[in-house]
Amino acid sequence: MMKAMIFDADGMLVQEESFSERFAQDFDVPAESIMPFFENEFQLCLVGKADSKIDLQKYIAHWGWQESVDSLIEYWFSGAKVDQDISETIAKLRKRGTKCFLATNQEFYRSEYFAQQLGFADIFDAIFCSAIIGYKKPQGEFFAAIAKQISPIRKNEVLFWDDKLENVNAAKQFGFQAKQYTNYQSFETIIKKLA
Repeated sequence: MMKAMIFDADGMLVQEESFSERFAQDFDVPAESIMPFFENEFQLCLVGKADSKIDLQKYIAHWGWQESVDSLIEYWFSGAKVDQDISETIAKLRKRGTKCFLATNQEFYRSEYFAQQLGFADIFDAIFCSAIIGYKKPQGEFFAAIAKQISPIRKNEVLFWDDKLENVNAAKQFGFQAKQYTNYQSFETIIKKLA
């Protein structure tokens, strides 16, 4: 059994339709008008060098949003749904003594939403967020910051899960064991073999 497992949020534990597609459909706004925020300012928000609430102010009028930035963020985050099967598996792993961590490329407010509103503060032993660390997957500094915080657990005692192969390969290069998440059935099969 591994001493620790690190899990991805979006695309693994969190399932949701993309914000730009959902917003475009709900409010009849072209999706391409939403993307500049995510391609530019949001990238800085992901590493803690910008604030989503401030930067969204530049866009909301263009998107036709009539309410506050806070209400837009509430709408955005409300699309997130937790995969209950994975959540239950994590609870079982922790009961057996495996440390379980979340490692996510996330801006600060969404990370806080995950921790408090989705209950991730209770699901995991710790949450590692790119906006706090200052680096994001697949940067080596992201993995190094986690390894430092979970010491004395050694790199080869950690199994890292992510739906993006680029992040899996980077985690392996860093020294973690790593697997790509594709679906719950294959994930469960691997977990059972490790038990």
